[in-house]
Amino acid sequence: MKIGELARRTAVSERSLRYYEEQGLLVSTRTPSGHRTYPERAVDRVIRIQELFAAGLCSGKIAELLPCMRDEDGGPSEAATPWLVADLRRQRARIDEQIAELMRTREILDDVIVVASGGSSGAAAEAGASARVETVEPAPSRR
Repeated sequence: MKIGELARRTAVSERSLRYYEEQGLLVSTRTPSGHRTYPERAVDRVIRIQELFAAGLCSGKIAELLPCMRDEDGGPSEAATPWLVADLRRQRARIDEQIAELMRTREILDDVIVVASGGSSGAAAEAGASARVETVEPAPSRR
């Protein structure tokens, strides 16, 4: 598929796709006229790259991680190696800290919403508690 189709199917700009190639995250072949073409599996690869960027990983870290992951579901591939484990644990801890901060921010917003709606901050705690989810599920795939 050409770059425009890949961009449409993944909701990622052509410019970003070219950047992914420059960073070694995505591979294309060239037609005789010089146009980029991508295999069907590039759709899964781009979705995985977007998920990793959204989690706060930089392109260099993503380049290290991608060979250890299956594009289709993000699970570990046969190429996954133990050398990456310590770094991945650090990345996971950073993400956990971000989740905790977001949950604290959500609690503040709950309080403001209740107070601005004519309730009290004590009511905010009760209202927010019923709406809060204590565990955070992974985001669904964008397929």
